Amino acid sequence: MPAHAQLNVFKGAAVNDTGHLILRLGCKAPFFVPVELYGKRDSIPAPVVRKRMPVKVMPDQHRAPWITIHGNISYDLFYQSNVDTPYVEHDIYQHTVQTVLDLTVKNRYPLHLAFSTQMGNSNLFRNITGINLQYTNRDLKQMLLARAREWDSRKLKQLQELDKLRSAIANAGANLASLRAWLSSQVQLQRLIEERERNFYGIADSVKQIAGGLGNVDQWRNKLRVDPNQIADKWKLKSKIDQAKDSLKKKLPENSFENYYRKKQQEADSLSGQLAAAETKYRALNAKYGQKAASLVDAITHSKTNQELVSALDQMNLPDSMLPKGYKTLLSVRSFGIGRTMVNYSELTAKDISITGVQLEYNPSFYLAVASGAVDYRFRNYIVKENRSRQYLNLIRAGIGMKEGNNVILTYYTGKKDLYNMNTQGADPATYAGQHIMGIALEGQWRLNRSTFITAEMAKSSMPHYARASSHESPFNSMLNFSSRDNEAYALKFNTVVEKTHTNVSGMFKQMGRDFQSFSLYTTGSKQTAWNIRIDQPFFKRQLTISAAIRKNDYVTYMMPANYHSNTVFKSLQATWRKKYWPVITVGYQPSSQLMKLSDDHFVENLFYTLTGTASHYYSLHGIKMNSVVSYSQFYNRQTDSNFVYFNSKNLMASQTLFLGRFTLNGQLSAAVNQEYGLYGAGGDVSWKVLDWLELGGGMKYNRQTVYGLSLLGYSGHSKFRIPWIGEIGLYADKGFIPGANKKLVTNNTGRVTYTRTF
Repeated sequence: MPAHAQLNVFKGAAVNDTGHLILRLGCKAPFFVPVELYGKRDSIPAPVVRKRMPVKVMPDQHRAPWITIHGNISYDLFYQSNVDTPYVEHDIYQHTVQTVLDLTVKNRYPLHLAFSTQMGNSNLFRNITGINLQYTNRDLKQMLLARAREWDSRKLKQLQELDKLRSAIANAGANLASLRAWLSSQVQLQRLIEERERNFYGIADSVKQIAGGLGNVDQWRNKLRVDPNQIADKWKLKSKIDQAKDSLKKKLPENSFENYYRKKQQEADSLSGQLAAAETKYRALNAKYGQKAASLVDAITHSKTNQELVSALDQMNLPDSMLPKGYKTLLSVRSFGIGRTMVNYSELTAKDISITGVQLEYNPSFYLAVASGAVDYRFRNYIVKENRSRQYLNLIRAGIGMKEGNNVILTYYTGKKDLYNMNTQGADPATYAGQHIMGIALEGQWRLNRSTFITAEMAKSSMPHYARASSHESPFNSMLNFSSRDNEAYALKFNTVVEKTHTNVSGMFKQMGRDFQSFSLYTTGSKQTAWNIRIDQPFFKRQLTISAAIRKNDYVTYMMPANYHSNTVFKSLQATWRKKYWPVITVGYQPSSQLMKLSDDHFVENLFYTLTGTASHYYSLHGIKMNSVVSYSQFYNRQTDSNFVYFNSKNLMASQTLFLGRFTLNGQLSAAVNQEYGLYGAGGDVSWKVLDWLELGGGMKYNRQTVYGLSLLGYSGHSKFRIPWIGEIGLYADKGFIPGANKKLVTNNTGRVTYTRTF
């Protein structure tokens, strides 16, 4: 019965990429031969029933949002029934709203937006509102550093070759795997064996014909009386037979399966060699560009100046996706702020001044800075309320050199400033309030190395109104009057690190004439000399650090009298011990200050020494995490110079915290002893994380005051609610006790409501 075949293609759930060719040989059972309906992806070309057409997929055009916002917003309501001494105020409310936003424009330009407002019914604290939009090249460097650390080498222009090589390796590997699978397929091997058998039988028939023509070997041996093997050797019959076999093999048709199979084997061998060479080249390139990624991080982290960083980035030939447009200019802008912004330039011009206006600092290879705005407050005078005239500041600085390196900078400043302060008695406010001042300063910095520099500055200002009243000079003419030295000032700063001993030494010296005026100086009317020096010395492989400082007349506050001059030398000493698995211990002896209200318009700030010591340790015991803190402080002041009820007192506090899963337990012991009485306390509180969004807690504290025989019990409670998409709400209430005017403990109820949302 003749053989016949048919091609069956199954439909429905059985449809796949393979059909079956059914062979019927005689009356035997049908024989199923698998046949590919479609060519496999990434496979070698082979005859198929149908050819799979590639599917065109539109690329995903991912666009970065125009602006990305992250940050937080918070609200705080704080209530006090009594304010701690030496102020006497009752039922004080303070509302604070604050938001801090990190803005990224087009995923390339970082900005910082901050808003805060504080208001309340206290006669002591000012109501302050401010908003600030700021850019700093520090934020840009941090963004570049974050990208560099997450750096994908494919983003470099030079790495297009690596991309192509990686793609070629992937394709070659897939093709080689598919080719090897085809070569080792049982179907192909069976087909090869069958064809070789057919060819072998054909060769055997041809050889038999050649042998038959030679006749019987024994017959030739008897006739010639010669060994046929010798004849075969002489006439090279074996090689001729082999040549005949090879010739017959070569006569195989070009489209034979064996030739096709042999070509595929050669193709597989060649592809395997190419793949090995490509992988070797890829590893070499990958290592090379991996080093370039490390050098990118190193350049951002260790560049001394913006100029060095820009030069390093140029040499790397980074792509546009890595660096924002105009990055050279952006890196040169040290800072730019609109709204409430801080001005802190030099010792003799403007230092620690908050203005509401604009500020710019630009430093590519030259230096330029501009600041203009209304003076909101100066350092240390943002708390107390008082009547003040409007003040403003205009300043421009220009020079050569880098701010972090060697430079020479010329500064011109002008504005309106209160020459005298509230402690000036018996003067007509109209004669001194809001005087117009101006000045020029020349500053130079010489940097020897990364940690050693010297800065020198000299300045000359306009004279106060009373100093130029007799000559009727204008402020500008008095500033340019070089015959007088009373309106001049000089400053010198230095810093160095002794590498061998890791000693850090810094210091400052300045001298100001009696008529010198600037926004860094509050006092006028007397010649001023101020200096300070500080030394930080580590020991025992930086486990112990000792800091010592002395200073003279550099304590700056607007509460000083106009002609204030001090010869007191203040000393401070601090030691810090840090060792792994040991408690952190800090001991310090330094000056402290206390602000005391005398009347609605007069305050006194007293200075005295304080000794402090703290030991804290975070550890685990029997699998329980704990934190222990012990602190001690002693105030070296006297009752005659302060209304501070803890004058010359010794204070000791110890606390222990245990973290037990959802529970946090805390206990405290405290003692405050002075010359008149002792105050002792013991308390504890617990915090319970009921749910992931709910936290509750409360505590109690026992207070005992000797001499007066008072024993009082206070308590507190708090809760937190974390609401998805809304934020966290916190409630806190406390009934405590503070010394009153007659030094006896009086009740002080406090409460707080907070709201925080982070996004």
